[in-house]
Amino acid sequence: MNSLDLMMASVACIGECMVELRQAQGGHSAGQSAGQSAGQGGGLYSRGFGGDTLNTAVYLARLEVKVDYFTALGDDALSDEMIAAWNAESIGTRRVVRLPGKLPGLYMIQTDAKGERQFFHWRDSAAARQLMSLPETDELLNSLMSYDIVYLSAITLSIYDAPGRERLLAAIKRARLLGTRFVFDTNFRARGWPDRDVAREAFAAAFATADIVLTSTEDLLALYPGESRDQLMARIPSPELVFRLAEPVSLLRFPGGTSEVRAEPMTKPVVDTTAAGDSFAAAYIAARLAGSEPVEAAQAGHRLASLVICYPGAIIPGYAMPPKKRHRPAATRQATK
Repeated sequence: MNSLDLMMASVACIGECMVELRQAQGGHSAGQSAGQSAGQGGGLYSRGFGGDTLNTAVYLARLEVKVDYFTALGDDALSDEMIAAWNAESIGTRRVVRLPGKLPGLYMIQTDAKGERQFFHWRDSAAARQLMSLPETDELLNSLMSYDIVYLSAITLSIYDAPGRERLLAAIKRARLLGTRFVFDTNFRARGWPDRDVAREAFAAAFATADIVLTSTEDLLALYPGESRDQLMARIPSPELVFRLAEPVSLLRFPGGTSEVRAEPMTKPVVDTTAAGDSFAAAYIAARLAGSEPVEAAQAGHRLASLVICYPGAIIPGYAMPPKKRHRPAATRQATK
């Protein structure tokens, strides 16, 4: 499959991108090229943009997958900068709704003397939280049928209320009838949920709908403490499962078999683990779209994640991306029975 062929495959990434304030000496973040200010000293912060599904969208675009980002932004200058940065990365913005008078969410990262990070969020009235309750929502959700893959994370689900989550999953179910595949990433952040019971209910609904689940012991043990690896995996009925362990190993379950995929040993020092999971997801999805089997896709995921953690921030420089790889043709899209 050549680059043009791969660009025909399409992914809808749904989520939220926020304004990020990071202590100036703490590195860089996604979107910094679009209007980042910086300074020196403990009281000054650099400004960038961040979001888990946005990070995945960036890496998908760099891997030559056609990707559109679904979110809501305001009509302010910061939202304009986000749009410009996404366009520069070849991320489609036609599904971004602009809401007059609204703003994107904001979070701040503080780092203590030991290098430990603490996050502070201001997002309760962020534009993205309204995406499932707008006049444009039906049109957006109906468009999911035109994509090969719909990708979202548990963080995405956490920004909507229960009716919004139900509306989104119902639309994904309709899209699956026409052959769209749903990839759910369990990126769990407790602060985004009113309590763990609500999160467990949302996870169960997503698990029951997903074609592919990307998860980890870190995410699931936070929701189901004390359970064994087998118990955690048994909670997920999806036909394709990638279960990342604490060490750089993934356990795979897919129709016709299971496998263990271990990352290659690191040859460079780890600098920043931000977006390791997001980049893994992008490489895995890109490989599966291009016709690779799950084991080969997991290997691609580990390779990209191992590269990303050698650089500061979520998005590595473009020149550091791995060389392009030729793929065999992807399987024909088939409707879910």
